[in-house]
Order: sequence, then C-alpha cells, then structure tokens
Amino acid sequence: MRIRIKHDTVYRYETPIKSAIQILRLTPRNHEGQFVARWTVDIDGEARVMRGEDWYGNITHSLNVDGPVSEIGIRVSGEVETEDQAGVVRGTVERFPPALFLRQTRLTTPDAALADFAASATAGPADVLGKLHALMNATHDLVNFDTTATDVVTTATEAFHAGHGVCQDFAHIFCAAARSVGIPCRYVSGYLMRTDRVEQDASHAWVEAYVPGFGWVSFDAANAICATDLYVRIAIGLDYLEAAPIRGSFYGVSSETLDVRLFVDGARQAQS
Repeated sequence: MRIRIKHDTVYRYETPIKSAIQILRLTPRNHEGQFVARWTVDIDGEARVMRGEDWYGNITHSLNVDGPVSEIGIRVSGEVETEDQAGVVRGTVERFPPALFLRQTRLTTPDAALADFAASATAGPADVLGKLHALMNATHDLVNFDTTATDVVTTATEAFHAGHGVCQDFAHIFCAAARSVGIPCRYVSGYLMRTDRVEQDASHAWVEAYVPGFGWVSFDAANAICATDLYVRIAIGLDYLEAAPIRGSFYGVSSETLDVRLFVDGARQAQS
C-alpha cells in the first residue's frame, strides 16, 4: 500500500501571544512493513525548529516561536509504503525492555472494576496472544465510539465507566487492562487510511502488546483488528501524553482555537 498523508494544524490566538513552545511527534520511522518514501514538516511564519528524538526513539521536532504572534500553522505531508505484517511489529527502535510498559500512568491506572473486566476478558484463552485478542474484542464491545464524550485528559477508568470514547480511550482502556494482568502494553499514535473517506477529523491511536515468541503485536480495539497495511505508525509511549502528535504551551494572556484538516488516501502497489 502507498499511503499519502496531508495533515494541517493551525493554532489561532484571540490576543497575540508573546511566545510558544511545542513538541511535534508527526514523523514516521522506517521498520519492517513501513518505508517512508517522502515526508516534510513545514511551519508557517518565523520559528526555530530542531529535529531530535525522545527517549523512546520517536522522531521529534521542537518548535520555538517568538511573538507577538496570532497564528501558528503546522503542516506535515508525505507518502509511506506499507505491507501487511499480520499485526507483528519488527525492526523498530527499542530502547527499553518490554517490562517498562507494565508501568501504569495517571491516564491508564485501573480501578477495581476495570481490573476485574481485564481478568474476566482474558480468563478463557491459555496463551498470551489469545488473551489479547479476547481483550481487544471485549473492549470493542464495551465502548461506543463517540467524539463528544471525552477529551485528551479523560482517563481509562473514566472512559470505561462512561462506555463512550474515541480511539484514544479504547487504547487507554486496553493498556490499563493488559498491564493489570501482567502483559506489557504501549500506546501508539499514527494514521489510518479509511476506505470510506479521505478527509478525517483526527489522527488515530491503537496499542502494541508484547507477546513472547512474536514480540510486539498491534491491536486496534476501536476497530477490533490488528494493524494492517492501512496503518502508518508514528510514535509510542505509555499513554497519549507521551505519544501525542503535538504538545506545548504558550506565554501570554489569550484564548486558543485549533483547526485541523487531515487527508489520508492511497492505493495498493502492483505485484511483480
């Protein structure tokens, strides 16, 4: 699959701000089943941009803007070639042992009810891979997709009890549940090429869990499938805050509005 992505993000400030600092995690890396053919990051206006990596090996861009400024525009675009790996992720940058991803965070710490749900969902299958598939399906059945029910600071426990959420909430619930039964699990941010539309409201999120004998395997509870060649993997972390496409702050007294336009399309490559 050759996937084309154009992702525009514009921050607007009612009153010009004095400065802004942002960390971008918007650039994919190559690994087995994913090759970045072309990728650019463009910033509108005067800004200091430094490319680097975070502690997980995610590619980052540090953005510093001096004001006064009323608008910051960020555009990423490119093409990525993908191959279906049956959900198995190999050839990625791995700086920590899988056990690190047993660590819970404020966004993923389960309460007793969520821990009981995890234990019940994984009780049947004897093998880890089977448990994870059962957990994925149980999470998918539990949560109704709803873009109005949660926000970026909603915890896994809150989304679990609400029974509504977006892909971020499915991923947080899955991470919380998997870790509670002793399976390392991490949050993944990226893009999903949908077959029903090109323009999308936001990027996508899923998880990777560690399976002995396989390594890291991807699970998308929002769609109840393992990642295929329709997915472009960007960043990982313990939760959304560590893999968020853009995080930052500004200095000044103002209100901020956000406008996002995302287009993802592509075509399957001819087989020789």
